[in-house]
Amino acid sequence: MRAMKKTKRLMPRKLVARTNPQSIAAEQYRTIRTNINFSTPGLDSKVILFTSASKEEGKSTTAANMAIVFAETGKKVLLIDADMRRPTLYRTFELGNNIGLSNLLIRKGKLKQSVKASGIQNLDLLMSGQIPPNPAELLESDALDELIEEMRGLYDYVLFDSPPILSVTDSKILANKCDGTVLVVNTGKSEKISVEKARDSLATAKAFILGVVLNNYPMNKENYYYHNYDSQFS
Repeated sequence: MRAMKKTKRLMPRKLVARTNPQSIAAEQYRTIRTNINFSTPGLDSKVILFTSASKEEGKSTTAANMAIVFAETGKKVLLIDADMRRPTLYRTFELGNNIGLSNLLIRKGKLKQSVKASGIQNLDLLMSGQIPPNPAELLESDALDELIEEMRGLYDYVLFDSPPILSVTDSKILANKCDGTVLVVNTGKSEKISVEKARDSLATAKAFILGVVLNNYPMNKENYYYHNYDSQFS
């Protein structure tokens, strides 16, 4: 039983935008990319938050795949693990987590020396770093505002992957500092009342909600037809 739990914790996330770029799921991520760009015109650099109402709704997987499809366009992208309570990005890309966001927020280290290459062109990563005792206080500090401004000067897209918004206050703080927020919902699992509470929490934080991503949404026959049509002539 212990072995099964260990295997589940270490299982890498599904980076379909990288491993299967012609798949329906990868194309859906590109559609979301287009919708985000239409929703944020006129910004030279876009800072976007990905969150969910509760845990295990797919926000980290969504954020990682979105970072990949943004990088596909030739733009410089930084994906940040802002979950300083239960970090996952280092496992997704199989990299170390010895230095990252938490270190920079206590002003130990420099951004350029802290980011890591993802192995994907145009995509850099910033891990969460060592787990601090006070993540919310760190996110409220002036250090984060200064860090975001530095990131804007270096990257076209800055994506934050944050904790579930109904669990801790971290995502509310980040949502207030980002240009827009994407709420990820696990179709068939997320409860309506939780999604409504998450929406209200983002409104309280004065966040600009870019949209909602429906994870694990069942596809109909028409979707499969267009996927096959596209594959046949690609």
